[in-house]
Amino acid sequence: MHDIRRIRKDPNEIKESIARKGFDADIEEAVVIDDQWRNRIAQSERLKSELNKASRDIGAVKKAGNDAAEEMKAAKNIRVQIAEIDEEANIFKDKRNSLLLTIPAEPDEKAPEGLTEDQNVIYREATQFSKFDYKIIDHVTLAEELGILDMARGSKITGTAFPVYIGDGATLERALINFMLDEHVHNEDYKEVFIPFLVNRDSALGTGQLPKLEDDMYYVGNDELYLIPTSEVPITNLHRNEILNYKDLPIKYTAYSACFRREAGAYGAETRGLLRIHQFNKVELVQIVEPESSEQTQLDILSSATRLLDMLELPYRVVELCCGELSFAAARCFDIEVWSPATENWLECSSISNFRDFQARRMNLRYREKVGNKPNYPHTLNGSALATSRLMVSILENYQTPERRVRIPRVLKPYMNNLDQIRGNHP
Repeated sequence: MHDIRRIRKDPNEIKESIARKGFDADIEEAVVIDDQWRNRIAQSERLKSELNKASRDIGAVKKAGNDAAEEMKAAKNIRVQIAEIDEEANIFKDKRNSLLLTIPAEPDEKAPEGLTEDQNVIYREATQFSKFDYKIIDHVTLAEELGILDMARGSKITGTAFPVYIGDGATLERALINFMLDEHVHNEDYKEVFIPFLVNRDSALGTGQLPKLEDDMYYVGNDELYLIPTSEVPITNLHRNEILNYKDLPIKYTAYSACFRREAGAYGAETRGLLRIHQFNKVELVQIVEPESSEQTQLDILSSATRLLDMLELPYRVVELCCGELSFAAARCFDIEVWSPATENWLECSSISNFRDFQARRMNLRYREKVGNKPNYPHTLNGSALATSRLMVSILENYQTPERRVRIPRVLKPYMNNLDQIRGNHP
């Protein structure tokens, strides 16, 4: 959430900044509402001063042995006025804050200009492509032929775009998750957490999913909870409304979670199989850092994610998103895309985002730089490392053999009882 004091100082600066994202928020209205709130606060303070004086007058009259009925009546009237004005002040405060919650984060100065996907910038060129001297088939055809994926039964038990992994498919999914967690915990000093897959409204507001993305989230009405679209939401909110010690920064968390998103789209060729699903698995990296280190931290998280793809020996590239493609809360973002040779498409498997102090302000998350210093807002960052569904597509297609088996990536073999290939019904 934006600092209203900065908005008051130069509303046009923020208006022009978020216009780079394609947003046109009513910045001036926030200032008008804030003026009304400030006016009520000033009135309340004056009346409270009058009430203090009236209380002293009542005491003096009673001390002199006289009837203080008139003075007490006047004091009562002042209390009523204070209550009415304080109620109005709270209404204006809530209205102002609700409006501020709809204003997106400002894009970083380094974020590429542009409003559409074709204006994204290749930040790192593609790694070596797999070479085939035989015809390959798409991941759905191969996985169903091998008996390791069943989209039809997933549709039967839940609905379209809910996959069921079977046998070696389920083991491969679990192997990916365990491999990634082990790398982050044992080799990169992340602390593993296992978080709830449901969050309350304050948590979703804190990281910026609400109110902007409410229609894309699954809502459990009876309990007023949301299924998480990413474990970024519960992890970052672990420290909501806290004041951290600067000595504890950076804080580095990693977690596995299932993720739930309603915007998977209609079933068709472009969403077939695992390309776009409503429930998928992901290992997430979250860091809370001092502002001066956040730019390098984003590159470090990017390196952590791409290192996994290097170890899996999958073709990938890194794309920096232009301003218009940035999420509501992000200031700068890199997408990592793996290659699908069967469809000859790039598939996003990670977004590495720097939110600067945007989420921290919404969550009232602060840190104290030194003892006695005024608390400041840290920067929050997160990145998928990695989302498994797109990895499964890339592994099935890049590691398939002429016999329509699937070789197991070398680093995953220890997690699959040293299995060399998924054979299915093939000899």
